[in-house]
Amino acid sequence: MSSGESYQEQLSQSDPSPSPNSSSSFELLDMDVGSSYEPVSPHWFYCKVIDSKELWIPFNSEDSQQLEEAHGSGKDCNERVVPTDGGRYDVHLGERMRYAVYWDELPSEVRRCTWFYKGDKDNKYVPYSESFSQVLEDTYMLAVTLDEWKKKLESPNREIIVLHNPKLMVHYQPITGSDEWGSTSTEQGRPRSVKRGVESIPVDIHCGEPLQIDHLVFVVHGIGPACDLRFRSIVQCVNDFRSVSLNLLQTHFKKAQENQQIGRVEFLPVNWHSPLHSTGVDIDLQRITLPSINRLRHFTNDTILDVFFYNSPTYCQTIVDTVASEMNRIYTLFLQRNPDFKGGVSIAGHSLGSLILFDILTNQKDSIGDIDSEKGSLSTAEDLGDVSTLEEELKKLQLSEFVTVFEKEKVDREALALCTDRDLQEMGIPLGPRKKILNHFSATKSSVGINRPTMSASEVSVKYPRLNYKPEIFFAFGSPIGMFLTVRGLRRIDPNYKFPTCKGFFNIYHPFDPVAYRIEPMVVPGVEFEPMLIPHHKGRKRMHLELREGLTRMSMDLKNNLLGSLRMAWKSFTRAPYPALQASEMAEDTEAESEPSSEKPSDANTEEPPVEVKEEAPINVGMLNGGQRIDYVLQEKPIESFNEYLFALQSHLCYWESEDTVLLVLKEIYQTQGIFLDQPLQ
Repeated sequence: MSSGESYQEQLSQSDPSPSPNSSSSFELLDMDVGSSYEPVSPHWFYCKVIDSKELWIPFNSEDSQQLEEAHGSGKDCNERVVPTDGGRYDVHLGERMRYAVYWDELPSEVRRCTWFYKGDKDNKYVPYSESFSQVLEDTYMLAVTLDEWKKKLESPNREIIVLHNPKLMVHYQPITGSDEWGSTSTEQGRPRSVKRGVESIPVDIHCGEPLQIDHLVFVVHGIGPACDLRFRSIVQCVNDFRSVSLNLLQTHFKKAQENQQIGRVEFLPVNWHSPLHSTGVDIDLQRITLPSINRLRHFTNDTILDVFFYNSPTYCQTIVDTVASEMNRIYTLFLQRNPDFKGGVSIAGHSLGSLILFDILTNQKDSIGDIDSEKGSLSTAEDLGDVSTLEEELKKLQLSEFVTVFEKEKVDREALALCTDRDLQEMGIPLGPRKKILNHFSATKSSVGINRPTMSASEVSVKYPRLNYKPEIFFAFGSPIGMFLTVRGLRRIDPNYKFPTCKGFFNIYHPFDPVAYRIEPMVVPGVEFEPMLIPHHKGRKRMHLELREGLTRMSMDLKNNLLGSLRMAWKSFTRAPYPALQASEMAEDTEAESEPSSEKPSDANTEEPPVEVKEEAPINVGMLNGGQRIDYVLQEKPIESFNEYLFALQSHLCYWESEDTVLLVLKEIYQTQGIFLDQPLQ
């Protein structure tokens, strides 16, 4: 007798009631059930392979309903293609497969699910195949109609399913064999719960996304293929960002949603890492990589070297071409699939991705033509205002008498800066004036960089592609833009400079992010001021920050009061005991006390007035963000305040699930459409 037959015999002997072990695993409910049969309601699932493990995920309720309607539409249903997940995936009904639309991804199996059993090591339920689910449903229908239970079925995988009653249905795994004593593993014989209908299993099914798309945002990743501490791809991280945005729209833009003024913002990932590393560079690197500490070297080759690739003119060209062409391709495809889309487009970049976008935006051309330097530029100059003429420069040096000499030789300011000592000597300039001129222009070269209106050393050899649209806003998350510009020799950004085709620019960062740098000090180098604090999405500041500021104010008040008390005690202690001097001392005391009393209110409020003045006084940070502030800092969480270094890496990867970051993005995007938050955050 085969092991499967012996197992079935054991199973049949255990009927009519389940074993004590199995009954202890299930709650026996009352079996007072009517004999009327109602067909099961199907729900559609797709299979996702995560860490070599299959996970069945339900479609949202709207997508499942659309798939079910297409399934029951008639003979041609197998040829149908149904867009799902907000149009980011297509389901081919005939193939029962789900394909990504805008990026490369392995297709996923799709299943119309009605019956489920509990998985191996978790509480996740696994759907049976559609054909076997139909067999189970037919058997269930007969059992309910005839009121005859204890039904046993064998699946194609030789699994045994027993329908004891409507509330108790179990699944037994097939026994692969037994040991020499004939005993079997208790783990293999343990029954698993069987459920009918998706409403009977613990699973979260979302309602779906609004059909109307108000704005499109392209998101470009930083170094490496992984974007967070869980080593997830840019697609998965952007999925989180999108999910957070949908939740915040319901909580913070509720009025606009109820009035049907808004739909949603679509976020689409842009991947440049894979095309770069498919050029064969990985094979070349592998040949020269040392064999020691293999994992660390592989990580370096796969991630950190992306920074060096971008500084290489050869691979920089590949990267900017990939990013721009991908955004253009996705934009064209998006318009084809959404012909009624009338919204704007914005772009966002994380880490190195923000620098790539910054360089691309800087080198765009507006509709009028090339960017000319008169509109403002990124230059290495100090705050010089208009470039002075040669005559003005010589006047500063008290050498105006040599203007005619230079005019005769047709030497302008640029040419003079290139002259050597011998050149000046041949023009008849004496030693003293020569030294003055050479010293002046050598100092100017080192700090100004004459005629360098461009910002990138790599622009000489890199040709930047043109985008097919004009972005509304550029969001930079955890961005090293400021550092890279400084290393390239850019000491300041002209306050009049703005992107040729993009109106807005927000530099968003976590205070502990080791990769992030500020931008505003490059525009206003002579003024020290704090970045804009991003409000908490629930309003107000985080409690620990308010507590910290409250303690700071309290310590200042205590300090002021203590100093005042010590001053009064010292005066009492040093007061002269002679009656003749006492009167004059008292007069001095009254004068002295009248002064502190008049200053006392200002002392007590030393913290408040300056803060108010700072908030009210507008800070001009140039036109890079249309005259608005550029640097925006997140509030750290209470646990992050205990150790800045411990949370440094996490801080660089926190933006994907940060409600505060997402809310700022939504707020700025919808403000361009005249839509505002239900309640302004403070």
